[in-house]
Amino acid sequence: MPIIGLDEADATCGGKALGLGLLSRSGFNVPNGFVVVGDLDALALGAAVDRLGAPMAVRSSGLLEDSATASFAGQLQTVLGVVGSAEAAAAILACGRSGTADRVRAYAVRTGAATPPRVPVVVQRLVAAEVAGVVFTQDPRTGLDDVVIEAAWGLGGSVVDGQVVPDRFTVSALGTVEGSVGSKATRLDWRDGELIRSAVPTQERRRAALTHAQIREIAGTAREAHGALGYPLDIEWAISGDTLWLLQARPITTASSPPGSPAARPASIVLVSGVGCSPGRVNGVARVVHGLDEFTRVRPGDVLVCRTTDPAWTPLFSVVSAVVTESGGLLSHAAIVAREAGVPAVVVAGGAMRRIVDGSHIAVDGTQGTVSARP
Repeated sequence: MPIIGLDEADATCGGKALGLGLLSRSGFNVPNGFVVVGDLDALALGAAVDRLGAPMAVRSSGLLEDSATASFAGQLQTVLGVVGSAEAAAAILACGRSGTADRVRAYAVRTGAATPPRVPVVVQRLVAAEVAGVVFTQDPRTGLDDVVIEAAWGLGGSVVDGQVVPDRFTVSALGTVEGSVGSKATRLDWRDGELIRSAVPTQERRRAALTHAQIREIAGTAREAHGALGYPLDIEWAISGDTLWLLQARPITTASSPPGSPAARPASIVLVSGVGCSPGRVNGVARVVHGLDEFTRVRPGDVLVCRTTDPAWTPLFSVVSAVVTESGGLLSHAAIVAREAGVPAVVVAGGAMRRIVDGSHIAVDGTQGTVSARP
């Protein structure tokens, strides 16, 4: 089992490891780790785990994952809070074999990418973050070089998996900061030796998760990483204490409507508004879905309406004409996959599952962020 230090990772270690290796060699704060390529060797793994320490984050690093043409965002396996060599071995096997999952096959078919075989795996120290999230060095809505940051309390899984409505800040090329505070109703933390999801107190939900100085630090660091790697980046980050860590970095794969594109024609009655996260406008039949057991109700061309999505919902993105969620963010995995698939999407559409009637005819505007009734 070849074990390669993360700071030495190259293209043979897969897209995620390569990005982290480039950042590490460029002097950015990247959590210590290593890459497993090939079959497991228990003794070598045990020694590497002992050197690294716990807790650990174990993530896939497919050869096509996090590439310029296919992100595989959220499709392959990640295991957080791993402790000890036995748990590490199980997590590595799960991540390495996750390319065979149905959702990965569906994603590969839709994007024209090859289904990944057994993939390399990245093992890193888990950053016990007080606040974390995602930053894009290019606005996916406009294609402009504005930095867009989404943040929430605790570990970044709440943001990337669309579990919360995050804070969002945009930093222009001139340094102007605009933003909005999301609800951030829950948080995920490593505490007392386990991962714990808990409710966020009301006063903390209303408070911005980042200070003005932290916003500028994240934006500045993201721009420096963009310059070092030479292309627009989608970066997962975390802050622990006074340190900003870069956890993942991939090319931004989704094209945006060029600046100045005409606004979509408004429909008759707006049922719900949110954040347009994947451009385009379509008409379709609303299909309000509460869970995986209702997938069979979805027909080609339907508009998926749900609270949130996770990677298990990916096969529906090749069936539906649009997606509307009550939670999530502009930079979440689901939003990335929707943009890659060219499926109009609206997130943070509060009350969508209540206000949109299952089976009704609606119009979704993924540019303007509206869902309207149709005759």
